[in-house]
Amino acid sequence: MLNIVWLKRDLRLQDHVPFFEAEQSDAGYIPIYIFEPSALNYPDSSLRHQQFIFQSILEMNDSLREYQREVVVFHEEAIKVFSLLAKEYTIENVYSYQESGIRTTWERDKTVARFFKKNHIQWNEFQRDGVIRGIKNRDNWDKKWYAHVHKKMTRNQYSKADLPVITNPYPLSDSLRKDFLTYHESFQKPGERYAWKYLYSFCKDRGKNYSRHISKPMESRMSSGRISPYLAWGNLSIRQAYQFVKTHPNYAKNKGSFNGLLTRLKWHCHFIQKFEMECDYETRCVNRGYESMEYTNNERLIEAWQKGETGLPLVDACMRCLQETGWINFRMRAMLVSTFCHHFDCDWKKGVHYLARLFLDYEPGIHYTQFQMQAGTTGINTVRIYNPIKQSKDHDPIGTFIKKWVKELQDMPEGFIHEPWKMTELDKSLLHLSNSYNNPVADIAETGKKARAKIWGHRNDPLVKKESKRIVEVHTRNSKERKEELKID
Repeated sequence: MLNIVWLKRDLRLQDHVPFFEAEQSDAGYIPIYIFEPSALNYPDSSLRHQQFIFQSILEMNDSLREYQREVVVFHEEAIKVFSLLAKEYTIENVYSYQESGIRTTWERDKTVARFFKKNHIQWNEFQRDGVIRGIKNRDNWDKKWYAHVHKKMTRNQYSKADLPVITNPYPLSDSLRKDFLTYHESFQKPGERYAWKYLYSFCKDRGKNYSRHISKPMESRMSSGRISPYLAWGNLSIRQAYQFVKTHPNYAKNKGSFNGLLTRLKWHCHFIQKFEMECDYETRCVNRGYESMEYTNNERLIEAWQKGETGLPLVDACMRCLQETGWINFRMRAMLVSTFCHHFDCDWKKGVHYLARLFLDYEPGIHYTQFQMQAGTTGINTVRIYNPIKQSKDHDPIGTFIKKWVKELQDMPEGFIHEPWKMTELDKSLLHLSNSYNNPVADIAETGKKARAKIWGHRNDPLVKKESKRIVEVHTRNSKERKEELKID
């Protein structure tokens, strides 16, 4: 008799219900993680994600070794892995968290569920982070979420394994394992231990300037929580983070900033709940009325945006920083999307997977809903068309962030750092500046006017209006909460 703990986006050993339930069972169990080739090759996946996952597992195994256990890693489609295990062992239970993923993972889960049912295997799935499966509207969701995060955490205790060695015919190849073991030093380090380090340091000192610096591309790197990768891959649960911040001794003196983080933990789950109810947001507009909107989708602009070579200093700095480190703050993410969709007039679908691969903290439920909020395709949220020049002047006034990431502008005088194209050739010559930085690929003033007329004009489309009513009914709660959602920035 054998039980299985199937790990997905829950790579931790504490506050983990599937591990807890497996330990309570009379049968022995093995934890497994499956790197599915179809998922590895999907356009939202990148090596940095896979490295983060694998090295989180290695850390788990360091701790589990004391109990003669380890997470067994397979490289094959899930249905093949479970078919093999079912032939070799009598599987009684599979324990896992529900995954609010893209449609391909949902279809995989349905296939696996049919296999389990046919083979009399009980699949025990548990809610993840207060996200509820199967609800038709959001009535009382907030109350249930708060009940979840205030509930006593699961205290996991592990016993020594008494199982035969599991034969694994689907191991990682040597080349793949080597790739997974290589990890860029500029990325946040994976695992539960580092997740707690970031949370500790935020509450101890870093978080005091959270509210003041949240929109600043440079300062936010220090003052933000920076726990988003650990939440995305489950090194931390939302409940662990919420309770730690809420009960920390420094909460009283930093109440405004700490509450800012706590609010965003709720928004985190709010958006995942949206995606749980309609995972097609990955491939279609939240508001179906925007499917008819036309875009120029200029390939030259798309390539310039992807490479960080738009000639717009803050846009390029953000993209290059993201490529190198896997993280930028929320406002800068919003500006990148706004520039792509509004100023460059590109369909959000042309850029959404590219950024998914770059974000180390890629979480489908947040990524696709947030991307569309900034693209203006929800029909209910305020459309924000960010002017990257204004954002630059407001949030990086002397160009510190720009100069760090756009090397061509390191010697640019502060007076021209936001609009270097305004410098004359004589000025450049006198200051011995090179001409290596591009002129902007678009006139932001003109593109902004066109984008506003286009996006607001489309709100009069009958289907957009009809869909907006449906979205409000399904995804928002009462009038106060609806107003709060419409204000989310």
